[in-house]
Amino acid sequence: MRPGTWIILIVFAFPSFPAGAADMNQRGDHVMGFDHTRTTHHFRLLPEGGAIEVTVNDPVDSENRTMIQSHLSHIAKMFAEGNFQAPMLIHGTQPPGADVMTQLKSEITYRFEPLKTGGRVRITTKTAAALEAIHAFLKFQIREHETGDPLEVGGAPPASKKEAPRKSGGA
Repeated sequence: MRPGTWIILIVFAFPSFPAGAADMNQRGDHVMGFDHTRTTHHFRLLPEGGAIEVTVNDPVDSENRTMIQSHLSHIAKMFAEGNFQAPMLIHGTQPPGADVMTQLKSEITYRFEPLKTGGRVRITTKTAAALEAIHAFLKFQIREHETGDPLEVGGAPPASKKEAPRKSGGA
């Protein structure tokens, strides 16, 4: 067999081979519509659910702030409908918890909140199964994007951007 044939066989034999953070960021930039290198993502685990927060690194970056707000507003609506296609496109896999969040969509509330430097999607529920799914989903995001956010409920966020190791993030 020729050497080129082996490469083709390997590529097709392992189609889910994990891509690096750079590939994930590139997919995220395309799906979300803003530059990950100019923004900061945080994923918060809260007693009643959690939050996805995205802010611009430069407070005068109105272009990316507008794109963040547009994206997060859209994400809140999509998630409320049980549509988790955006995280699937970014990560190349369905995040843990998303299937249960889809099944229990009537038990979960997603609320977009604009911020001066970006936006936030608050995710809340009153049911234990939905809460467990929300936390699994957010923990996946924290790990995937290496945000440095706490993996426990109500954990203290990093004190500053300098202390928060971050490659990127997104929903």
